[in-house]
Amino acid sequence: MSGKVYLTGAGPGDPELLTIKARRAIRQADVILYDHLVNEEILKEAKAGVLLIYVGKEDRRHTMPQEEINAKLHEYALKYPKVVRLKGGDPLVFGRGGEEALFLAKNGIAFEFIPGISSAIAVPTYAGIPLTHRGINTSFRVMTGHQAACHKCGKDHGFDAGVLRENETLVILMGLHGLEKIIASLVKNGASPSTPCAIIENGTMPTQKCVTATLATIVEASIVMNSPAIVVVGETIGLQEQLQWFGV
Repeated sequence: MSGKVYLTGAGPGDPELLTIKARRAIRQADVILYDHLVNEEILKEAKAGVLLIYVGKEDRRHTMPQEEINAKLHEYALKYPKVVRLKGGDPLVFGRGGEEALFLAKNGIAFEFIPGISSAIAVPTYAGIPLTHRGINTSFRVMTGHQAACHKCGKDHGFDAGVLRENETLVILMGLHGLEKIIASLVKNGASPSTPCAIIENGTMPTQKCVTATLATIVEASIVMNSPAIVVVGETIGLQEQLQWFGV
């Protein structure tokens, strides 16, 4: 009998935002394969003797290819009852959890998703930026700043941020590295250069930092920022001065 893999969200960084179910899985795990954005304080929840394996992916530097991570999950599930695949944020929000689950299913390995609080929601909240606010907007959209090749043809069609609707807040995960392309795409698709924009670094952590500007000036403002960071675009950023609470 093979074990079970728990594809688990570790939340956005603050250890207190870890869910009860995720904490239980970590405490019971025989093996934990964890990502770069997992706060190491969370790993202290693991039991003595647990096998900890770092498989993090940083910008332009991957510790282990995805195919090898898949193979490791399969390998350890055949040896141990409980394997935790620990990911920053939520495993199914640009976390490749779906890919890993499909691989496990294909190979007859049981799995379970344990959702985590996504940085797409938590980080703007910690910066005092609502994703929705009555009278300002009615929706929000989340996208990645990394443009992968088309899964159908394998070609790179260039970055397209789509059209920023008037009543929308846009959250871009992993958006700092490709910021110039993102902003150029938004403006090309009709967004006003005066649209408010924010970059939040190390969101939910004591080292959190935020800069605000407009689409026209955010690239220049971003030179003091580092990854991990997310980009927020939209009129709700105008509420930040009144709604700042974290670290104040």
